[in-house]
Amino acid sequence: MAEEQPGLRARAAALLRRLALLLLLLAGAGGQPAWAVPGEGDITVQGRYAFDPGGQASVEAVAGGALPLQRLDRHRAFALGTGALWMRFELPVLDPAQRWYLLLSGSPFIDRASLFTADAGGRWREQRAGDHLPVAQWAHPHDSPLFSVPAGSGGTVWLRLQNQPAPASPFLRLVSEDGVQAQRQWTHLLVGGYLGFGLLVFVVGLMHARLYRDRAFHAYCAYVACMLLFQLAFTGLGGLFLWRTSAAFNDAAPALFMLPMIAAGIWFVREATALQRHHRGVDRATCAFVLFGLVLAGVYPWARGHGAYPLLNAYGLVSVVLSITLCAWTWRRGERYSGWLLLGFLPVHLAYPFPALRAAGLLPDSWATEYAVLIGSALEIPLLLWILHCRAKDFSETRVRLRALDSTDPLTGLAIPPVLQLRLRDALRRAHATGQRCAVLLVEVANHADIVARAGREAGDRALVVAASRLTAVVRELDTVCRIADHRFAILTEGSQPSERRRLLAQHVVARGLEPVPRLPRDLSLRLRVVTASAPDGSIELTGDGTADEQHLMQRLNRRLDRMLLDPRLVVHHLEPRDAAASVRQPVAAG
Repeated sequence: MAEEQPGLRARAAALLRRLALLLLLLAGAGGQPAWAVPGEGDITVQGRYAFDPGGQASVEAVAGGALPLQRLDRHRAFALGTGALWMRFELPVLDPAQRWYLLLSGSPFIDRASLFTADAGGRWREQRAGDHLPVAQWAHPHDSPLFSVPAGSGGTVWLRLQNQPAPASPFLRLVSEDGVQAQRQWTHLLVGGYLGFGLLVFVVGLMHARLYRDRAFHAYCAYVACMLLFQLAFTGLGGLFLWRTSAAFNDAAPALFMLPMIAAGIWFVREATALQRHHRGVDRATCAFVLFGLVLAGVYPWARGHGAYPLLNAYGLVSVVLSITLCAWTWRRGERYSGWLLLGFLPVHLAYPFPALRAAGLLPDSWATEYAVLIGSALEIPLLLWILHCRAKDFSETRVRLRALDSTDPLTGLAIPPVLQLRLRDALRRAHATGQRCAVLLVEVANHADIVARAGREAGDRALVVAASRLTAVVRELDTVCRIADHRFAILTEGSQPSERRRLLAQHVVARGLEPVPRLPRDLSLRLRVVTASAPDGSIELTGDGTADEQHLMQRLNRRLDRMLLDPRLVVHHLEPRDAAASVRQPVAAG
């Protein structure tokens, strides 16, 4: 295993170098574009602004001086509530050979945007955009609000913005028609390439899910699908191409896709880290967190004005902390691939603060707040698939080795002793690393000889098959039931559990044996004898490779069960750790 680590790191480094090319291409879309013509650029800080608390002032009133104007010296966010933000811009003389536009970035955070320009008669002409208006009805349908401005002599324009509950952060660029076209083409190329790449990875993930029959791949595909839909909504391309006639859906789409994306991501972490094996309470809390995100997505469109928006931001922040914590915790407890998953999620975790701080009003709109998560996910999605592939391949090779052992008993369908030995050895190693004991039970069908004598060998075999079925029914899916001798079975239960559960399990096993057996005389039930122990026991010294541990433990259990069979009154016996303060040995007498 240690030899695989350098190769694994080398392949990861090579993959990161290839994916860095995508990052460079996406980064090329930011800043001042190479196609810019004279006069184009950011004009946000050239404007003056006024706040309308009631949101009812008309453009005539504002232009007439009804609201005091202030100078905007830097990009900033405005918490508007039910009010409106007015901004005045004095446009320079523009080249009449070009058509000119004002491009407003940050479409997910703009409910209503209106640009007022004066016509030849001095009347104000309004152009409208924003999430509360279908994109098909915008003055100029685009992924962000786009308004035309007159060329030639320049003049005064007024911009009115409304947004609730997120703060509004105006980022306004003056662009020519050629600049709009070039920006549109680059955006469609890069985001379209991202979506095409994501769909390819999604299909490959589905193929892996079918190939390896691993639920982690299903969770991964759900996460990728939600991520792609979220990016469509967040960048504005979904509103432009897919739901251009629905203003309500366009307004709610970023949150509606973000919440299931987060829930699917945590579900993926749960499956990929085998969380249910390590702690039942943590696993249930994680499932509750996933379910809460799905419920919040269902009620969010109706609860935005009742505290759902701060809850959305808190849910996203907690999910980042939770995924990091779960990956680090399970990695410390022996899940080798949890550490790689932590690194795989790192690009999105590093990018998440940009839109999160923008949503909280602590950062203004910028290229980084709009595209940081897209770039991070472009790196994250293939990395996670590669890590899952390595994990599944490793587990598949283990399963092949187990199958090579001819790993099932032909009569009962249970695991055979070499499989139990392998799993018990691994369980003891994990227990040595984590300090948590597993439980081992030996079960004997004490009256098997009597059943054979009275009803024949076929009935004896049927009794063993029924015993195997009932033992399998009382344990969990991840536990191991094995036939270790002609009429003797072993049960290995893994994971954190109190000693009282081991005792109750033994009683349950005995009770299931007393139930009637089909096609046998009613007075012939299965009389089961059980001996249990926690492993590793205090009397066992763990060695480096663990070879002697399981052999020593099984020898002790078999010797104790053999002695119990000499006394028909003894039904259940619990071997307690030798290093306990008091050893409890209380056999249960047969009634």
